[in-house]
Amino acid sequence: MVADRPLVVPRAILNQLVAHARAGLPNEACGILGGIDGHVERFYPAINGEPSPYFYNIDAQDLLRIFFEIEESFAVDDPEDAIAAVYHSHVESPAFPSRTDVDVAQWPDAAYLIVSLGAEPPEVKAFSIRSGKITRRELTIEG
Repeated sequence: MVADRPLVVPRAILNQLVAHARAGLPNEACGILGGIDGHVERFYPAINGEPSPYFYNIDAQDLLRIFFEIEESFAVDDPEDAIAAVYHSHVESPAFPSRTDVDVAQWPDAAYLIVSLGAEPPEVKAFSIRSGKITRRELTIEG
């Protein structure tokens, strides 16, 4: 199962992700990391459709754009096959899924990457969220 494997993220993509999270302040930022078998290859920043410092919701039109880009980039029939991770930021709280994060988690095979901007440097952790259960996932930064 992919959720048992480490999430492997290139340092350059991690840097882009943290920059996107900071740019979203004072609200949470969000997006998708594309990849196969837990190896992240592409960064897809998204628009938070409900800007808030406590909640994220990937804008529906932006999600559609990202799905088309994933289909093209990864040559997959179902873009969900190439969603390595869903990421979002926590403005102040720790890098751990909130109850709301668990409730909105809709891709059980994807990792959920959380960037906490309440620490310097920002804290980044990965989790699997399946059937309401949170499991810490190993995060490997390459490069």
